[in-house]
Amino acid sequence: MTSPITYKSAGVDIEAGDALVERIKPFAKRTMRPGVLAGIGGFGAMFEIPSGYKQPVLVSGTDGVGTKLRLAIEWNMHDTVGIDLVAMSVNDVLVQGAEPLYFLDYFACGHLDVDTAATVIQGIAKGCELSGCALIGGETAEMPDMYPKGDYDLAGFAVGVVEKSKILHGQNIQSGDVVLGLASSGVHSNGYSLVRKLIKHSLESQGACPMTLDGKPFKEAFMEPTRLYVKAILQALDLHPIKALAHITGGGLIENLPRVLPDHLGAQLHRKHWPRTELFTWLQSTAGIDDVEMNRTFNDGIGMALVIDEQNASSVQKTLETLGEEVFRIGHILPHQDGDRVVLI
Repeated sequence: MTSPITYKSAGVDIEAGDALVERIKPFAKRTMRPGVLAGIGGFGAMFEIPSGYKQPVLVSGTDGVGTKLRLAIEWNMHDTVGIDLVAMSVNDVLVQGAEPLYFLDYFACGHLDVDTAATVIQGIAKGCELSGCALIGGETAEMPDMYPKGDYDLAGFAVGVVEKSKILHGQNIQSGDVVLGLASSGVHSNGYSLVRKLIKHSLESQGACPMTLDGKPFKEAFMEPTRLYVKAILQALDLHPIKALAHITGGGLIENLPRVLPDHLGAQLHRKHWPRTELFTWLQSTAGIDDVEMNRTFNDGIGMALVIDEQNASSVQKTLETLGEEVFRIGHILPHQDGDRVVLI
């Protein structure tokens, strides 16, 4: 008698998926906040817009972790990439002046390893907890033959809210305004195609990579998760007239800062006004690139930039430092002429 051909024999284990949902429910529960009407387990998650808004505007963002996942898989270090996933979206939502409300995740693999998936999603829940948003839904897709054994991919989706009159649009930025930079926690989640190539080059040319960078084991330094700026910046926005925020992701300071500036303005940044960590020093020297290319590829130590008028810059800096951020006055706004919008000196 021919054995029945089941979904499991085709490579999809429904029981494993159910087990994963049960494993992650306690993590998701810790992220709950007022407004959640229905979360994990339903066909759709529901969230009520907080009261007190006159003209609430929803702000959404989506992103992934990129090829940093390749290192997570090769090094078997899955506990922090979930934080990266959340940070990449909620930091983008924050740039509009919005408070992140809730988050959805998408985890795709060829074969579901419950332990690995649970570790990743526990990191997602941790990122949500640290940024004050609720993990209220997601999707786990087990797709045989789509991914090699052990591989997986991640995508995330964040929704926030901001009062329409408080949206940060940057249109009031003027020449002479100050640019503050908030320290990053490392490479964050951009530039890892080059990072992996440089690690491979170092191993092939020198036979080894440094044992430590900035006091951390080499692998931990590169897997350090993207810093979550949400709570500190939301408090600063309540206290100070911040004109614009720029999340420094792919393209670095040189490509991201102009995205929040009026067309007739640019910025002059002083590279010596913030420290170069051992990690970024190693990357730059191994790649053999100059400061401009470095700041067009990586965040180079600055994960978020703020534009503030001169008279408020010191008070904003003091507030953010009190809230645990490392803040540097990295440059100023000036009229844009032909050429690059951001000049690095």
